[in-house]
Formats: sequence, C-alpha cells, structure tokens
Amino acid sequence: MDLQPSARQRELIALARDLARERFAARAERHDRDATFPFDDYADLRAEGFLGLCVPERYGGLGADYETYCLVAEQIAQGNASTALTFNMHCLVMLMMGPIADAMAMAPAARARHETLRAARYREVVEDGAFYGQPHSEPVEHGETDASLAVGGRRFGTTARKVEGGYIVDGRKFFVSLGGAAPYYATPAIRLGDEPWIERTLYLKVPKDAPGVSFPGEWDPMGMRATVSRDMVLQNVLVPDEAEVLPPGLFGAMYNAFPHLFLSFSATFLGLMQAAYDGALAYLTGAMPRAPMPHAELAAKGPAVAEMLLALEAARALYWRAVSEARVDPPPDAVQRARAAHVTVQRAVVAVTQEAIRVCGGRAFLKRYPLERYARDARAAALMRPWTQELATQQAWEAALGLGTQRH
Repeated sequence: MDLQPSARQRELIALARDLARERFAARAERHDRDATFPFDDYADLRAEGFLGLCVPERYGGLGADYETYCLVAEQIAQGNASTALTFNMHCLVMLMMGPIADAMAMAPAARARHETLRAARYREVVEDGAFYGQPHSEPVEHGETDASLAVGGRRFGTTARKVEGGYIVDGRKFFVSLGGAAPYYATPAIRLGDEPWIERTLYLKVPKDAPGVSFPGEWDPMGMRATVSRDMVLQNVLVPDEAEVLPPGLFGAMYNAFPHLFLSFSATFLGLMQAAYDGALAYLTGAMPRAPMPHAELAAKGPAVAEMLLALEAARALYWRAVSEARVDPPPDAVQRARAAHVTVQRAVVAVTQEAIRVCGGRAFLKRYPLERYARDARAAALMRPWTQELATQQAWEAALGLGTQRH
C-alpha cells in the first residue's frame, strides 16, 4: 500500500505551500482584523495559475482531480484558512463541471451541450481570472418537493420559472462565502413544475452584478472573517439558458451520487490544525515573531504537544483514506468512512487549536499571535454541512444497526 502523493501532487503541494507561507500568512491577520476579502491572495492564485487548479489540462488548467485538490487545499489553509475555504467553493464548481460530471450518466445531446458550455466557462477562468462562489445554503429551508435529497437534508427555497431563453430566479441564500467578491455564483435552484424534483434541479451561473442580485447585511463574525459570507438575494433575476453550469437535473443527481463532494471542506480545517501545531512549536521555542524566550518548562510540555500531533495525524490518516475513495456511487462503507473523517476533523480541529493556546500559556491568547485566530476559525468546522457531527453520528449508528437505508 502506497499512501504517498504522486510526483505531480507533490509539485502542486509544494507550490501551494510556498504561496501560503510566503504570501498568504503575512496578510491573514490584517484581513481577519478588518473582515475583508483577500483579493490579494486571489491575485497570487491567478498569477500562479491556481484558479485553474481543477480545470482539466485540455482546457489550459492544472488538471487536479478531487484528491489532489484536497491535498493542495490543506496547504493553502496553513497560510489563511479563510482563503482556503473560499477557494474551495471555486474549485468544487470546476470539479463538478469537469471530472465529476464526466462520471455521471448523461444523454449524448446533453453531454455535447455541456461540453460546449463548460469550455467557455473554463476559458474565462484560465484566461480572464474568473472565479466562482457557491450559494448553496438557505436561511429557511422549505418546500417538500425535494424531500428525497437526503444528504444533509438539503431543501430548495430558490425557484426558477422557465421563460423564453432562460429562467427568472427568486430566492435568498445564506452565508454566501465570497459574497459580493466573486464575479460569478454557481447557484442551485429548482424549476417550478410538476415533474419529479430531481429533474427540476438547476445549477446556474449568476453574475454578481446581474439586475436583481444583492448582498445585504452586516459581516462581523467570530471566525473565518475574511470569507465575507453575506446573504445573497435574488429578485426577479433573468438567467439565460446558456448560464447552466450543469445540465438540468444533474445537480440533484450529483448531490446524491457523489456524497464526498462536501468532504472537501475538511481539508481547510486539517490545514488549520497543522498551522496550530506548527505555531505552538514555534511559540514554545521562541521562533514565532514577538514570542517570549524559549520556555524553561518546554520538556514538561512535551506530552501535551505529542497529544496534539496524535490528534492531527489520526485525523489526517482517516481523511486521506476517505478522500482517496471519493467517486460517483461509492459503496456504503466508503460513505461511512467519509462521515467519520469529517466528524473526526471537526472535533480534532477545535481540540488542537484550543490545546495550542493552553500549552503555550495565557499570552498566546493575545491577538498579536496567530494561535488566537486559529482557535476562532476552528469553530466554523462544526457548521460545515452536510455532515454535521450530530447528523453524521446518527446516520452512522442507524446504518450500523441496519435501521436506515444508504442514500448517496
């Protein structure tokens, strides 16, 4: 069994690590303090070709698959977790249009049309530096038309009324990362009609400056402050047919057939754990800027530091295995491992970032050190759907007892 990254993966990991440590980390405190979007990080991502990380090579991108993306995202998070979390939205759109869509069943005519549309989308990313947000969450999930969409219990409140040449879209999205910052938003909606719900799911490209689109509300959260995750309101927004990111019906089918999709969020928190562990060591040894002189009781803190490393490596091992199993229609045991990996990372990132401050002592809680920011950002892990800790634990228990059906 070889669990080592490939040569190409190592190359991309190294590039991401350099970006994160040499550029993103130096800006992270400022963006966190001001709750501002890291446009400068995205300028670097564009300059290094990383906006095309998950764009297939035949379209001019770097050709990273799902597994490779997760390995790279872990590195980016060590520089700025907010940058990594927002970058995840963009990369998932690229992957959904590309290799994941390629693995889904699709009529020949729909596949040919999708090929034409995605080629134009990829060209905008690679040549023009476009990037995407993903406004999936809704503040009040209502309607019974999509009750069979089991992963995370997601419901559709955003509707699309078919008109000549396109759709009229209405709805409100919640916690939209990159709110008002991304040029485009890959927006789920359900077309009004009487057909089965899954046939009516849509995934539409909505420009941020389209008439009827707004991003209202304050943004002053506890953590992940540079994600700028405001609400997104869509009022009578006209979206042309050519704005379909996926063919009609494919979004709902993909959401069920590829349950690993949102496990990509965990890569950010795995990287955050690594940053906290490295930061604790730097603080304790006096290597962190403005840190006290090396602690006289450093040896006595060794067991606590070892516990942090154990939690980090255990979470990483389970997560990497789960990510390596990601595919369309995975077997039930792979889905269970994905749930377990997500919950393990959720728990561990809070424990490790909190322990980093405790081990280093009271002064480590000061904002002059990044350990305090890591701990705040870690609290967002438990909010990452669809596998919140309570839901995943319940589903795992039911599956183990044979009380529930596996729904991918």
